[in-house]
Amino acid sequence: MSLHESVIDTLSGWRTDDPAQDSLRHAMLAFVTARPDACRRACAPGHVTASALVLDHTGTRTVLTLHPRLGRWVQLGGHCEDSDADIASAALREAGEESGIVGLTIDEMPSALHVHALTCSQGVPTRHLDVQFVVHAPQGAELAISDESVDLRWWPLDSLPQGSDFGLTQLARAAQTSVE
Repeated sequence: MSLHESVIDTLSGWRTDDPAQDSLRHAMLAFVTARPDACRRACAPGHVTASALVLDHTGTRTVLTLHPRLGRWVQLGGHCEDSDADIASAALREAGEESGIVGLTIDEMPSALHVHALTCSQGVPTRHLDVQFVVHAPQGAELAISDESVDLRWWPLDSLPQGSDFGLTQLARAAQTSVE
């Protein structure tokens, strides 16, 4: 199965009780189905991205990155790569690269979806169709800042930084519900 097919399969199989999230799922599924290039950064109208809310072993804190271009604290994640086996692998790869944490595990299905407009590194205004997963760090996980972030920090899920967003608040709420 290709990355593109995995996104279609994931969005087709994911279920949520939230009508807004379900509506977004249908819209994203229609876009991805119509665009064979939907997982590629070069797809200017918009493209699929994968993000990860990395929880500590207690499920009460998440690691956030201070994004260098956005200047905001956000969840880990980013663009898909041709080498990604599927959308969950893309999220897990991004989480590992950006956090430096070894031994991460990922929930099989997404926890939330989010679409946001921004200008990518290629300088073109676009939309990120973000498939958001919960990832679990092992006890004693140590953070290592990569060249993709200015800073990394653990934040309590119930006390996230102001002005972050890009779906972070919604994703944190979904993660808390799944942990309870």
